[in-house]
Amino acid sequence: MSQQTTSVPVSISGEKAATQARSPISRQFSGSSVGAMTFLIICTLYFLIPFFWLVVSATKNTGDLFNTFGLWFSPSFNLWSNLQQLFTYSDGLYVRWLLNTLLYAGVGSIVGTFLAAMAGYALAKYNFHGRDLIFAMILGAILIPATALALPLYLMMSGVGLTNTIWSVLLPSLVSPFGVYLSRIYVASSVPDELLEAARIDGAGEYRTFLTVAMRLMAPALVTILLFQFVAIWNNYFLPLIMLSNQNLFPISVGLETWNITTGGANNFLYP
Repeated sequence: MSQQTTSVPVSISGEKAATQARSPISRQFSGSSVGAMTFLIICTLYFLIPFFWLVVSATKNTGDLFNTFGLWFSPSFNLWSNLQQLFTYSDGLYVRWLLNTLLYAGVGSIVGTFLAAMAGYALAKYNFHGRDLIFAMILGAILIPATALALPLYLMMSGVGLTNTIWSVLLPSLVSPFGVYLSRIYVASSVPDELLEAARIDGAGEYRTFLTVAMRLMAPALVTILLFQFVAIWNNYFLPLIMLSNQNLFPISVGLETWNITTGGANNFLYP
């Protein structure tokens, strides 16, 4: 019994000593955690406040938009009337613009990603004459601003009679020099030649090897290319502006700008 009673204080004192030894480290870790959490909260607010302002502004009319505090609601709630005016404008033209944008961005990003994957795979895994020159030209194309290519593209589309059609916006969107570059770099580093050779030995052709082996390994790069391409096409303004004159073919970027010019900026809506 005496041995049991003396062992308990020893264990308690040992725990106290360990706690005292860890306390400076714990305080330091706690302080760094609080600082990191504070920084993350500030960053979160920085990105969320514009969205909150967008929602608040959509509930106001034009007068309240300029005469009330921007980050809070006005006494009059006009969200439903604003949305009704938005979706009934010119027999639902806004919905048509939104569907056009989804068509351009969706088809352009999917097909453009697939074409970039094929081009990058060919440049990385096949040796042919002029391969390095082609890749250098692709790198140079990345450096050329899109606005510098708009006029040549317009003249080209005008020459073949494709201006003011969906093809004048969709076809240029299928080309992604950055996507080809990223695919080539990723395939060269992450798709082993031994695995491709094993697929060929098992009887797979070149197309099957690419589709069933290489593309599965390229999934992270393809997702990145798809997202970049989708966002770029969605935000594209200058190309459809010079290619299209029919309002029914406008994407949402051009449509909203022309609408704002037509109405003199007098309307306030919630839009993407």
